[in-house]
Amino acid sequence: MHELQPDPAVLQKLLKTRMPFGKHKDMLLINLPESYVIWFKQKGFPEGELGELLAITCEIKINGLEEMLRPLMDEWK
Repeated sequence: MHELQPDPAVLQKLLKTRMPFGKHKDMLLINLPESYVIWFKQKGFPEGELGELLAITCEIKINGLEEMLRPLMDEWK
């Protein structure tokens, strides 16, 4: 069985990308409230890269993996 490995470039983009619209405009995606990204999951993520990053953010949040990314957030500031 092939083990999936996180792509550092995607994680870096995730930690630097800000929400471009809405109530949480300009907030880093990783800092969005869990309820907000779950709402997107239920309604449908936007097309393209933003949707992909929001989907990844959602999976990170619902699986309790945010704390694992904190050291990377400091590293990539």
